[in-house]
Amino acid sequence: MQRLQNISDLFIDFDDTLYDTHGNAVIALHELFDLLGLERYFPCPDVFYDEYWKANIDLWTRYSRGEITRDYLILERFRRPLRFGEGINADDAYCLEASDRFLEFCSSKPGLVDGAKELMDYLRSKRYRMHMCSNGFHEVQYKKLRSCGLYDYFDTIILSEDAGYNKPAPEYFDYALRQSGASRETTLMIGDNFQTDILGAKHAGLRVAYFNRYPDYPASEPVDCEVASLRELMEVL
Repeated sequence: MQRLQNISDLFIDFDDTLYDTHGNAVIALHELFDLLGLERYFPCPDVFYDEYWKANIDLWTRYSRGEITRDYLILERFRRPLRFGEGINADDAYCLEASDRFLEFCSSKPGLVDGAKELMDYLRSKRYRMHMCSNGFHEVQYKKLRSCGLYDYFDTIILSEDAGYNKPAPEYFDYALRQSGASRETTLMIGDNFQTDILGAKHAGLRVAYFNRYPDYPASEPVDCEVASLRELMEVL
């Protein structure tokens, strides 16, 4: 695999690129189900879990496009699955309580994607400047960073709520370049989401490394680098 040249700055996605957001959330959902006593309303827990993931994927996709607000996402990702419970009152207060408890559980989890810590140690030894680029919520992402031990690796933390735009908007990447002091020509974006991370950065004029965790979904446009594991990135950087 050919090494990428003339790169000084790395824009790195956090959720499901470094931090095992899905795996940690699976644990948190089970904890939430038990805390709220949802077995009273759901004869099968899998109904709740399956409907949560359907809602979550749809809502985050729409949020990244700027079609819905943060508050709508927070309420709806629990209102939708809770509606499948028999006799439950999924009003705003209950959905917000469920969201708050869920985010508390999630943000305390330390789970990383396989190879994440090894990669970050390697990149730091190579003296890359590293900048976390995320659409995640401000109060949650900092807790996650500290819980998983990656906070001190980053020179800059660039969140969409601070930028005023979500990835993949070009304005987000313009903001990230200003905040980090990075040059467009010497910056590489690393991420697992082809639409928000890779196409967004590519269309903003950055080089891109696609972390394709699910090889059934290859890059639909040319990329500078495509890897199936984080350790493979050490072969090109």
